[in-house]
Order: sequence, then structure tokens, then C-alpha cells
Amino acid sequence: MAFKEILPRLRKERGVTQQELASKLYVTRQAVSRWETGETEPGVDMRKLIAVALDVPVVELLDLPDEQLCQCCGTPFSIPNMPHGTNADGSENGEFCKWCLINGNFAYNNIEDLIETTAPFLMEAMHLSRDEAVSFMGALAPTLKHWQD
Repeated sequence: MAFKEILPRLRKERGVTQQELASKLYVTRQAVSRWETGETEPGVDMRKLIAVALDVPVVELLDLPDEQLCQCCGTPFSIPNMPHGTNADGSENGEFCKWCLINGNFAYNNIEDLIETTAPFLMEAMHLSRDEAVSFMGALAPTLKHWQD
């Protein structure tokens, strides 16, 4: 679902006006209105603030694809020829991509390593700055199965 559809729904469910949300975020009511009409979209860091203001998980505001994602790096399996990872016995594992799970071993030991490695690819694929890519991955990765304790 598009951000312009998600934001007004969440805001109204919580009984918050555009002006009240704008005040919490230190932006104008017009900025909130433009987000809700799709005229503009807030960046990743603003989406994090909106999530806090509306008390929702930030992942709800990140415009993620509806299809299955690698549960380590977040890459969608809808990418053409996107290979799955392999278990220790060599069988395919449908939850992880081949770059994250190799013969039952994870390529990344912590979120920081994952972000450092994947940020350049995300920057290119989504036309983001390095800071935006790092912020996006910092918000997404903790919601993925591999990184949850």
C-alpha cells in the first residue's frame, strides 16, 4: 500500500488531525497534506518520526513490496533470478537469499555488517543517498526474522 494511503488511515484511526501530527513533527500542516495526497513523500528519517508520533512500527511506513523478502537482508524475491539460500545439507532455504545463507551459515554476524555491505546496492537500486540507505536498512533489518531475538 502506498504511503499516501497509509498515513491518513493511521492518523485517522488514532484520532489525530493533520495539524496535530504536524505539530508533533515540527512541520507544517501543508507538509502533512502533501504527503497524504502523494504530492511529496517524507524521507526515511521523517517516516521514523511519524512512526513514533503515531505509535506504529516504522516498517508499516516504508513502502515495502508485498512479496516475500529475504529474512536477513530484506531483498525481495521478486527480483528476476533471485536465488534462495542453502541449508547445511545443500537444500534450498526459501526464507533467505543466496548472499545471506550459504550452506547453513549466515554471511552477516551483525546488523552493522549487513548495512555496510548492502547500503551501496540499495543506494543504486532506489536512488538514495548513503545516509538514506543506511537509515532505511537500520529501520528494516530489525524487523526481519534473522535479526529478531
